[in-house]
Amino acid sequence: MSTNAVAIIGFVSLFTLMLLRVPIGMALGLVGVAGFGYLTSAGPALKIVGHTTMRTVTDFNYAVVPLFLLMGAFATTSGMSRELFRAANAFIGHLRGGLGIATILACGGFAAICGSSVATAATFSRVAYPEMRRFKYPESFSAGVIAAGGTLGIMIPPSTVLAIYGIITEQDIGKLFVAGVIPGILAVIMYASTVTIIGYLRPGYLPTGPKASWPERVESVKSVWATLLLFAFVIGGLYGGIFTATEAAGAGAGGAFIIGLLRGRLSGKDILRCLLETTRTTAAVFTILIGALLFGYFLTITQTPQKVTEFLTGLGIGNYGVLTLILLMYLLLGCLMDALAMIILTVPIIFPLIKEMGFDPIWFGIVVVMTVELGLIHPPVGMNIFVIKSVLEDVKISTIFAGVIPFIITDLIRLVILVAFPILATWLPSHM
Repeated sequence: MSTNAVAIIGFVSLFTLMLLRVPIGMALGLVGVAGFGYLTSAGPALKIVGHTTMRTVTDFNYAVVPLFLLMGAFATTSGMSRELFRAANAFIGHLRGGLGIATILACGGFAAICGSSVATAATFSRVAYPEMRRFKYPESFSAGVIAAGGTLGIMIPPSTVLAIYGIITEQDIGKLFVAGVIPGILAVIMYASTVTIIGYLRPGYLPTGPKASWPERVESVKSVWATLLLFAFVIGGLYGGIFTATEAAGAGAGGAFIIGLLRGRLSGKDILRCLLETTRTTAAVFTILIGALLFGYFLTITQTPQKVTEFLTGLGIGNYGVLTLILLMYLLLGCLMDALAMIILTVPIIFPLIKEMGFDPIWFGIVVVMTVELGLIHPPVGMNIFVIKSVLEDVKISTIFAGVIPFIITDLIRLVILVAFPILATWLPSHM
């Protein structure tokens, strides 16, 4: 059987296993090892299982993932999300749609110390949604703005998905994090503008809240010092060359832990819960990562990346035509699987093509992450949608999807802007 036929059978088997609800990491590993073993022999195939697993779990650079996850867990338990929301609400909550804008700003701030979209969406479902419902915001808008704000978790650094992209493509994770700063700020501005436009076009749709006094505003700002300090410490250290990405992750986790202790927000039970939560999430991420690396051996021996490159460059549609096809593929996959699975499955195939076409790999990483963000709120899967539904059990899925449509349009416009102006992602890393 030719390698082309084996590759096709491998991909068909992979998607079949995924449809049968086999965990993505297990499916990748099974297909990768079986395909590699068929084309070589069972001995080498079994050897790469042990070698790849041991190399992955003992590699110092991969420690960036669990350490940033631990930082996010400590930050969440310490109540930083509630403080960010309270501060934002104190300044703009009295405006029409002000609670929605406050939610976006707080999600952006929390994303800067969390790195997880799922955690951001779940946290603000508990923090922001009750406040919006208390002031009689529509259910669809309230849930939609939280779903959209949650996507900031994988764009604004530190980002678990960007770290995985850097590991797979062997790019500087620190530069990837710094590259996400301006696009992340742009995302916050455009989401907030979307809320403002909705309030302007439909005056009776979004209510206003009470106006906070200046002493209340000053008091609320005092409570967010920990978040600002932690973000400046981690990202400032990366940008200034003081830390590597892994060292920054360790410093961030340590900083979040110390801040939580000093403020009396972390009990012994809380610390244990954070450690267990991080361990579970890390185990899931590493299972997918190991499976992807095993599948990568199968891709290499079948020369799938090279063949995909030859096919797409032979279409004669130009570099940006090929890029458009790639982004459309990600939008389609976003309807079927989560962000991390998309990155791990597709980047090893697509990345050689991106390098051949001369696109900046740091910029492409930001473009890919921005595109898979859409998958987090895009029907019919929308991971953030289902996370919010699990927290807000009385809200219908259809209601959440209806509320998120304006933000999907905003994301598509933002994606076009980033593709048209790569300097938005490359300017800061070029000065490191």
